[in-house]
Amino acid sequence: MREYRFSRTELLFGKEGMYKLQKAFVTVVGLGAVGSYVVEALVRSGVGHLRLIDFDVINISNFNRQLYALENTIGQAKTKVAKERVLSINPECNVEIQECFFDGSQSANVFNPIPDVLIDAIDSLSPKIELLTSAYQFGVPVIISSMGAATRTDPFCIRIGDISETKECPLAKFVRKRLKKRGIHNGIKCIFSLERKKKTDVINGQENKFKVLQEGCEYFNRGRKRKPLGSFACITGIFGLLAAREAIMSIINKQ
Repeated sequence: MREYRFSRTELLFGKEGMYKLQKAFVTVVGLGAVGSYVVEALVRSGVGHLRLIDFDVINISNFNRQLYALENTIGQAKTKVAKERVLSINPECNVEIQECFFDGSQSANVFNPIPDVLIDAIDSLSPKIELLTSAYQFGVPVIISSMGAATRTDPFCIRIGDISETKECPLAKFVRKRLKKRGIHNGIKCIFSLERKKKTDVINGQENKFKVLQEGCEYFNRGRKRKPLGSFACITGIFGLLAAREAIMSIINKQ
């Protein structure tokens, strides 16, 4: 019955479109609030080859927004859980995992071979810049990047556009500025929001709660210190699904 697994996708995109998806190779970096939804949509659409990259483990504070956060996955590597979920959806998917914190030094491994699409779902600035720069230099045909989704609540403010067209989003502003210094002005498709970033304060004695969570979370022990931001699964999920949609349509429409 496995031949019917993606029959409804084939009804929509035809045999040729389904064939393209099955032969496609997509790399996703960052398997959190946005990236977990990216992977979910890609594998359920029949993408045949995935390379999944993240360095972190699943933490209790991930439950409000990440697909991989379950009672029985706490403390496990996100890459491991992601691979198991992919194969439980499509056992025939060729799924590779790399457990690493991307800082540019891993470029030769990450982009060997060069994927049809790279999706950047990293939420910290410096690794994002290194990844996008490397993808651009290696000549990845389609580069898709998620900008800031935290603190947003309005889905009607979400937009898709080239990095040169992004506005309102503070993260996108910093990304544009840093990429321009490296000679990159366009050519990266972004998911971003026009909604103004809200201020979310840690209040009512939550400081100690977040301190305990952060001490056990590798994410907060890398790079500069970051305070926790409020987040909403409906928005981070939409960011991820839109990024996956852009990847899928680029594959199907490829000549």
